[in-house]
Amino acid sequence: MMSSLTSAITNTVAITQFNRGLASKIFKDVKSNGAKVVMKNNVAECVLMSPEQYMALIDEVNDARLLATAIERTQNINTDTLISEDESNRRLGITEEDLKGFEEVEIG
Repeated sequence: MMSSLTSAITNTVAITQFNRGLASKIFKDVKSNGAKVVMKNNVAECVLMSPEQYMALIDEVNDARLLATAIERTQNINTDTLISEDESNRRLGITEEDLKGFEEVEIG
């Protein structure tokens, strides 16, 4: 309980600090120590984070979405409609000659 209270205190910043010209210091702290919650009238207003933290978060969200889609698709797969790679290539008109020069990719 105490560590979460300490974390909440050290990871929040009052919006009045921006009005006092401390934005540069706050941004530097965010870059060094991680995200901060900006408080306005004792209510969380927004979250500040570095572009790197933001992109890492977005990547994690996208990975989670892709995983959820993959899980859903594998749970609902109809194995009676599956075809082999060779059959797929035949239907698409792709020959062994077309595939020369490409690295082997294993799926599955």
